Amino acid sequence: MGKLTNWLERMAEKRAVDVEEAAEIEPQVEEPILRALLGEESISRQDALKIPALNSSVNTIANMIASIPVKLYRREPDGSAEEVRGDPRLRLLNEETGDTLTAKQMWNAAVVDRFLGKGGYIYINRVRGEPKSLHYVKEEYVQIIRSPNVIFKDYDILVQGKRYYPFDFIKILRNTRDGAEGEGLISDSELILQVLFSSLKFERGLVERGGNKKGFIQAARKLTEEAMRKLKSAWKKMYTTSSDNVVILNEGLEFKEASNTSVEMQLNENKLTNSKEIYGLMGVPEKIITGSASGQDSANFIKAAVNPILEEIAAAINRELLLESEKGSLFFAHDTTDVLKGDVKSRYEAYKMAIDGHFLTVDEARIKEKLPPTGMDFIKLGLDSVLFDTKSKQFYVPNTDRTYSMGAAKEVNTTDESGNQG
Repeated sequence: MGKLTNWLERMAEKRAVDVEEAAEIEPQVEEPILRALLGEESISRQDALKIPALNSSVNTIANMIASIPVKLYRREPDGSAEEVRGDPRLRLLNEETGDTLTAKQMWNAAVVDRFLGKGGYIYINRVRGEPKSLHYVKEEYVQIIRSPNVIFKDYDILVQGKRYYPFDFIKILRNTRDGAEGEGLISDSELILQVLFSSLKFERGLVERGGNKKGFIQAARKLTEEAMRKLKSAWKKMYTTSSDNVVILNEGLEFKEASNTSVEMQLNENKLTNSKEIYGLMGVPEKIITGSASGQDSANFIKAAVNPILEEIAAAINRELLLESEKGSLFFAHDTTDVLKGDVKSRYEAYKMAIDGHFLTVDEARIKEKLPPTGMDFIKLGLDSVLFDTKSKQFYVPNTDRTYSMGAAKEVNTTDESGNQG
């Protein structure tokens, strides 16, 4: 425990910028504030989430990632990895965070922040150097104070006026260039989001007007103030959906259409096309959203949209939750076995190929299906197989129980069933 505390203290001392030297650290102006000062309109996070294609894509990815458990593994000398069970950090990552949020809720919220904000931030509450709880922090409450040095980058994290070190947080960042904060979809894909949101507002306007067209009244002669007032009142009533209203245009008044209809603008076609752009941007096949995805669609979704974020999260966890002495031998990783399972027929065919290919045993396949092992801890080999030992350069034929040396005309090390030399 004391070694860990000393290590944390040394880490703080080695920082390139002393947090006390505030004069050398330049606070950064948050982008939304800068936009407001410049008078540039920007779509808000709340408005972006009103776009069905974006909302469904972000939540589908976040829910999928939140459902995948994090496991701890130990690297073996032969290159394999053995699962480590019972580590208290696993409970924080997968079950009880020690916060008001469960682990699934925590990861879900952090991934959504990664897409729509500057990043997902999870505070590590350490007691005597040991992680005791994990606390999700809304990205809007997080401010980054950077060092002016662009080569030896360094930063502090400010939350409600209190300063924290980078290793106090697990950070899930999209398109980051400094490891402090990322770039959300609202920043780098704002135009397409604005188009989709404007389309939604236009549709809402059509519904509110009962589908009536916008336009203006052309009069042959000047109207009196009283006539204009009555005309405006009647026109306002017509553009409501509460009742059926009509406007009678007297002689000399003519309605001129001021905008195209939704059919003329091909609004529905444009909306479908733009929605597909969002799905492509997120790496989510459209059939995943509609519920008609095939096994290949699901595999593409995991590969394109989920796996990169899982690797990003695992790298952040390994960096912040592993001791320096553990980083050479232990690592955290997500277990995607369950989410990669296809239908029953496809899974069982894959297990058969693995068992026949001699890289899975029957019990290993049963364990993957969460079935109790039978004790048959062996690999099935056919008698017609010829086995070659790459080290001794010898062939072994199970069918004849004979061993041959490469390039030799006679067999070696052969015995019959009674133990006599062949």
